[in-house]
Amino acid sequence: MSLLKKLGYNRKEEVLEFNNKRSCGLWLLLIGLVLAISLACGGDFYINPFVFMAGYFICFYIANINKKVRQHFSNGKFSKFQIKIVYISIALLFILMFLIAGPFFAGFRWKFIWLGVLLATGIHFFILYYTHGKSMLLIGFLCSINAVLGYILKDVPFVYFGAVDAIIKILFGLYLLFLSKPSTSKKYIK
Repeated sequence: MSLLKKLGYNRKEEVLEFNNKRSCGLWLLLIGLVLAISLACGGDFYINPFVFMAGYFICFYIANINKKVRQHFSNGKFSKFQIKIVYISIALLFILMFLIAGPFFAGFRWKFIWLGVLLATGIHFFILYYTHGKSMLLIGFLCSINAVLGYILKDVPFVYFGAVDAIIKILFGLYLLFLSKPSTSKKYIK
């Protein structure tokens, strides 16, 4: 039995509906702006963790918890499978941050800590294909490549990689919020 079936999804029989692209777009837009502001205030930390965390939680409330906002930007509900995927992706994000960024905390190597956070975020987008559709595969790829380049190009200042990540999130947020329409997995699964 596949992992997807264990989570309650049979891709041969069930068509996924991607009804929450606009709310995802709002979240990406907001977190991209928070990242840009935190980067501008970063100082020795590169991304100011206090500004970032405060902005993260405020934006999380606005985009993901506030029922009025969620209803306004949603075109339907998640399936039970999709709700499981959201929780798994959040757990995966924190596990990946611990594994990728964690080893750099001992030496306070902020560039590599933040690159690890950006890479973990990029990787976690891939699983969100099941909740928001194929755009998550592209944003996951772009964010992951950007972070990997940051590890490879050690002499390039972090601000460039942080800015590119923020721009990617803002652009995808704008696309999902204003241009994307609800869709289904029917087009993608053969």
